[in-house]
Amino acid sequence: MRRRAFLAAAALPIASRRVLGAPRVEAGLERVVAEEGAPLRGRRVGLLGHAASVTADGRHAIDALRAVGVDVARLFGPEHGLRGRAAAGEKVKGGLDAQSGLRLVSLYGEKTKPTAADLRGLDVLVVDLQEAGVRFYTYASTMLLALGAAADSGLEVVVLDRPNPLGGERVEGPVRDPAVAESLVSMAPGPLVHGLTLGEMAMIANARRATPGRVRVVAMRGWSREMTWVDTGRPWVNPSPNLRSADAAMAYPGTCLLEATNASEGRGTEAPFLLVGAPWMDPEKVAREASTPGFALEPTTFTPTASAAASEPKLAGQRCRGLRVKVTDRAAARPWTLGLRLLVALRRHREFEWVRGGAWLDSLSGTKAVRAALERGERADAIAASEAPAIERWRRERGPSLLY
Repeated sequence: MRRRAFLAAAALPIASRRVLGAPRVEAGLERVVAEEGAPLRGRRVGLLGHAASVTADGRHAIDALRAVGVDVARLFGPEHGLRGRAAAGEKVKGGLDAQSGLRLVSLYGEKTKPTAADLRGLDVLVVDLQEAGVRFYTYASTMLLALGAAADSGLEVVVLDRPNPLGGERVEGPVRDPAVAESLVSMAPGPLVHGLTLGEMAMIANARRATPGRVRVVAMRGWSREMTWVDTGRPWVNPSPNLRSADAAMAYPGTCLLEATNASEGRGTEAPFLLVGAPWMDPEKVAREASTPGFALEPTTFTPTASAAASEPKLAGQRCRGLRVKVTDRAAARPWTLGLRLLVALRRHREFEWVRGGAWLDSLSGTKAVRAALERGERADAIAASEAPAIERWRRERGPSLLY
């Protein structure tokens, strides 16, 4: 279903310009560049971006905006840093961005949101982040914290929208339980797989504030909710060091759950989130038990090794018996169910253990109910089915804020 091209405090009049050979989907950044910087020209801009904040032809947002006369005056970086070089969980320092010469404020280190001093002197905060479509991917939380800080400072926020790699129709998993402490892996609204673009999320979050700020969205052109990444025609640019392909993004909401176990989720290999395993795992048995629509699970072996992207990968140097996850049908894929089935199957091994006694799964899922159900021996499908009423409520709630 098509929605308004823009939903914002004021619409942004950007004309459609198609280029022969261009991808099917035009991101918000490209629409601003096509309009010679409108509506940002003549304003001092703070830019919250990362390694995937690029045009389809590979120009970083800093360079693309400067080239059309936009005064990019200050930079803000999320987890992994502005240039996407830091490993998961690695604290990132601010300072000076060597490539642009601009002051860089890190929002994943000593602080997670901008201070009033960080925003002082700016006319607008621009957010251009490629998200993964799942709540525990921290960029959504960083945007929401920055949006709140900007609203408190009276600063307008402009979100340059980008595709949700999972599409806008796929909604899976639990809603966060307020009893679980809020953190950077749990702030996005709705179920775990929320089915929103970052622009839509910004509008929903702003509307829920007691005192809404000024938020605008430069919508994409050509994107529709049934599209997954491969349908957009856009090249994949790693938004973080270990999310290296559209297939990895599709599996990620499920295979990342193995972070909460003593099995490997594939960090330290050539295919993070598409390789799972452990020295003690029975791959053939797990493949049978975890079979899930949209995915093929093929027995394999791998040995995690340290790298810049994973300085201390789980089970480093140990030969793991495991599975290679292949995406076979993107429309049918149910990554959250895949993750649950993997956990059910892995728990049958006597060597299985939870990380932090299971508290990390609670943080990732946003609720203690999932781990409790697994430990009671409930089937993965029963756990997923129990989430259906909340998912349907979310679909109704989000409806008025959908842009596409």
